[in-house]
Parts: sequence; C-alpha cells; structure tokens
Amino acid sequence: VYLARERKSNHIVALKVLFKSQLKQSQVEHQLRREVEIQSHLRHPNILRLYGYFYDQTRVYLILEYAAKGELYKELQRCKYFSERRAATYISSLARALIYCHGKHVIHRDIKPENLLIGLQGELKIADFGWAVHTFNRRRTMCGTLDYLPPEMVESVEHDASVDIWSLGVLCYEFLYGVPPFEAKEHSDTYRRIVKVDLKFPPKPIVSSAAKDLISQMLVKDSAQRLPLHKLLEHPWIVQNADPSGIYKV
Repeated sequence: VYLARERKSNHIVALKVLFKSQLKQSQVEHQLRREVEIQSHLRHPNILRLYGYFYDQTRVYLILEYAAKGELYKELQRCKYFSERRAATYISSLARALIYCHGKHVIHRDIKPENLLIGLQGELKIADFGWAVHTFNRRRTMCGTLDYLPPEMVESVEHDASVDIWSLGVLCYEFLYGVPPFEAKEHSDTYRRIVKVDLKFPPKPIVSSAAKDLISQMLVKDSAQRLPLHKLLEHPWIVQNADPSGIYKV
C-alpha cells in the first residue's frame, strides 16, 4: 500500500497495489471484483471509501481513502485491551456501519481487528470487503477468520446478516479482554468451543456486568435470537459508555 496524491485536487489517498499473477494463483480474482463492486458503492463515515481503480498489464491499483492512524489491530496489540469507553465507542460506530451495509443487502462476514483502520479523527473504518457478499438470501459458503466464525458457518449451514452480529460480539470481547473468546491451541478445539458457545469471562481484566450482558446477547447460537444491531445501540452499556460522535480521542 502506497501513499499517493491526486494531482488536480492534491487529495491524499492510499494506493493498494495487487499483482495479477498472485490474484490468479490464489484464485481470488472474482473476490477482488466483488470487493471493488461492493465497496465503491458504499458511503458511510465508518467505511473506508474506495474511489476507483485502474490497472496495467501486471497490476491492479485500488484508490482508497487514506486512514491516517493506521491499523486497529496494532493499536490493540500496543494497548493489550481497550477501556470500556473506547470499546463501546468503536462497537457502536461499527454497528451503525453494519446497519447501513445490511440495509444495502451487503453482509461483511469478516469483521475482525485486522480489517479495521483508524481515521485521522480517531474514527473506525471497516476496510476489507474481500469476503463481503451482496445478498438477498441465505448463503452456505465458509469464509471469514476462524476465531470470528459463527456456529452456522463452522457447521456449514445457511447464514444471513446475523453473522455480522456474532463477529461484532467476538470483537467486543477481544477489545475488552485482549483475546478472542473461543481461542484454543488447536483449530478443532476452537471449532468445538464456537459450536458449543463455550463463553467464559476471565476475572482479569475487570469488565463490567453490563458489557458481559451485551456480549452474551450477541454470542447466541440461534442466529435469530442474537441482539439486533438497532437494539445494540440502545443497550445500557453502549448508551453509558459510547461517544455518540463515534470518535475516540486517544
């Protein structure tokens, strides 16, 4: 990824360079087309803008909004875990972004710290739409990241937009505890813990009962019973802790 400036407007952008040979090798060409098609149509303060793309014989260049404060997962590694105010501010702004996506029939399916960037003001941006899908119906493919996969995707049954509610619950847990909730040494154990919803809250760091209540309402095996995103925004923990601007000043 390069920092670039548009000549006419002096507008600073990020230029993501992808090699066609690598895209072909890993058979992700259709995924890239989908990412470009979906992301270029989304306009939301918490979604990274994709302004356009161009290509030459060997490369594809994506012209993206520049997120000045970089990758969220590096920030999470640096801090170990976030305060409740910071976590709630991030979760509420992501919930609003996902409500917007779902309203446009876009399921993200890969919400995790590595796919989130921080903008100049300190606002969160959903960045990677590589796994996203434009949908009106239920789907059955397995994708996303192991720690963040919901039970229905682990078990390869149909899934819908509520997969994003699950991933947001996993993210909220990781923000507050510094590790994802179903982490295990072996892949098979992670799968088992997800399917059982083996959710445990360690004694340290200290996390409020309101936060645990919210996480427990999102990490529910029956996807129809998960807390809807508009209800999440009304949850006492969010109301008491989240900055309504969606901006966390470090």
